[in-house]
Amino acid sequence: MYKLTGVTKTYQKGRATVHALQGVDLVIEDGEWLAIQGPTGHGKTTLLQMLGGLDRPTSGIVEFDGEDLAQLRESQVTRVRATSIGFIFQTFNLIPTLSAQENVEAALVPLGIGAGERQSRALQSLAGVGLEDRARHLPSELSGGQQQRVAIARALVKEPKVLLADEPTGNLDEGTRDEIIALLEKLWRDSGVTLVLVTHDSSVARRAQRVAVMRNGKLSIRQDTRGAAT
Repeated sequence: MYKLTGVTKTYQKGRATVHALQGVDLVIEDGEWLAIQGPTGHGKTTLLQMLGGLDRPTSGIVEFDGEDLAQLRESQVTRVRATSIGFIFQTFNLIPTLSAQENVEAALVPLGIGAGERQSRALQSLAGVGLEDRARHLPSELSGGQQQRVAIARALVKEPKVLLADEPTGNLDEGTRDEIIALLEKLWRDSGVTLVLVTHDSSVARRAQRVAVMRNGKLSIRQDTRGAAT
């Protein structure tokens, strides 16, 4: 799935040079669940952006299914994102003027899928997260947990190979957090998708197969259980 070799990322912030990633080496297998923890500002989201092809490294290799994302043309990377990678964000990133169904359908538009099939797949995906009865609701008419379920349905509707989640429970209360993580774990087990999840929450990270820690732009593996918690 993924093989990162010597990945660095530096950028300028005023007169200072920020070393967001410093020689990251990482292998993520097909169907694995990896949680990434670490203090704010130490490179977790930067690493996730590399995995998602949203940013390019200053140096190093970001290999995804045998191709170095850093060397692909932007149009090629866009295609990889559209077909193979689903994203879940802390702030949900739903379009406020679209219904839940339309938000999910939006993920299928770049794939050239016809309107009828988009609607059918969107409704099926919403049913998979328990929101078939909320398909016509706007985001403002949904709770935070429901909005995140819509975001999960949107990420999964295109049947991606990998799901990248950046603090998916960061804006949720404890009870809703547990529901969302239980849902993600079920979907991960049922679909076989590769899941990479950034979180500050140790109770969330412990459910993953592996836990890695980002600190000062460097990655280390803290836990390798090779079997998610039950």
